[in-house]
Amino acid sequence: MRYAEETLSFACEGDTLQGILTRPETPTDIGVVVIVGGPQYRVGSHRQFVLLSRALATAGHTVLRFDYRGMGDSAGSLHTFENVNADIAMAIGALEAAAPGIRRVVLWGLCDGASAALLYCHAMQDPRIGGLCLLNPWVRSAESLAKTQVKHYYTQRLREKEFWIKLCSGKVAWGALSGLARNVQVALSGKASSVATQLSFQDRMAMAWTAFNGPILLLLSGNDFTAKEFVDHVNAAPTWAGALNKINLTQHLEPEADHTFSEIRFNSIVEQWTLNLLNQLASHNAGETCK
Repeated sequence: MRYAEETLSFACEGDTLQGILTRPETPTDIGVVVIVGGPQYRVGSHRQFVLLSRALATAGHTVLRFDYRGMGDSAGSLHTFENVNADIAMAIGALEAAAPGIRRVVLWGLCDGASAALLYCHAMQDPRIGGLCLLNPWVRSAESLAKTQVKHYYTQRLREKEFWIKLCSGKVAWGALSGLARNVQVALSGKASSVATQLSFQDRMAMAWTAFNGPILLLLSGNDFTAKEFVDHVNAAPTWAGALNKINLTQHLEPEADHTFSEIRFNSIVEQWTLNLLNQLASHNAGETCK
């Protein structure tokens, strides 16, 4: 299907945000908002968000990818993923205004963009959100990083004969073992001793995940510490109990993919899994999902 692309400017709390709308010739009633994660803008690493938007538009779905405040071409001071609820809300409103036929919106995010999508659902309880596409969600803390490194890096390295040969020959500094010791100490220490005054962003993500009734797509990279951290955290944290067994969840692990699914073959896989979720959503009546 043919599509057209156009710039879209919209306001957010006194600042002007910039986005690109990819509009199919014959659109469905499902739109997609791509939430950019990390220190990048609406194009995405290796033009990932451009290619994704065009693939989805070819299938009939209108897509808005935008820069939130302080990123890319958008005005305002820098806002982290924990503080972009207003940006996402205004992007959804701008998408609906530009494409009035849209009845349901899917939030698509990679890394802390995926985290921002869940935090938006927790804070806003927006009934317009029909589905979530979450790639390698970010749940990092000092403890989770230490545990992940000990489990998935150091344990493997200590089993390798080459590591010990290099260590004894001086090609690997003894500081590497000191780093292991520090990580073990942090991993075993648990949470910080100070009492938190509010829910952590990881717990708020968990609450949104639990409450969400629409389809959730979880895509994980096998060659990525962020993905491993997420799985380890979900399996260990009480607030995430049963999260990976939800009936509305579809999971896919791509064993050889890196954090951004940078190879063309992985981009195509991400596009297809996203389209599968959109087709799944299209086969059901709209209803309240983000509660």
